Amino acid sequence: MKEELAEGARVYAELRGKARATQMQELAHGIGAEAVIAGLSLEFIFGKVWSRDGLDRKHRSLVTIAVLVALRQTSELQNHFRIGLTNGLTQAEIEEAIVQTAPYAGFPAAWTAAQAFVNLTQDRSNTSDKDAGD
Repeated sequence: MKEELAEGARVYAELRGKARATQMQELAHGIGAEAVIAGLSLEFIFGKVWSRDGLDRKHRSLVTIAVLVALRQTSELQNHFRIGLTNGLTQAEIEEAIVQTAPYAGFPAAWTAAQAFVNLTQDRSNTSDKDAGD
């Protein structure tokens, strides 16, 4: 399991950055349910699933986003919008994926996801504007 944990931490760092990966590893080495979930996330989700062959990371992101829209997991969806952008999805591709989910997952789920994505992209552009002036 230590191999999967290390692989998961490596993949997570590539997707979310080294600082977040370090936080996740520290959390996984803690105690309680949160530590167990963090460890399982690193080992299974990122160490076993995200590191599989068969789909590139861009396509894995697209599938993950669609599932999270359907499940109305807005908080986790925010993370995976960021990961999707890191993995090469364009803003237009993410928006189209959200539209594609509407007839299958329902308009309320797609609407909520669309609003979450707009909020994220507005925050990113506001941050970029501030950074450009520094």
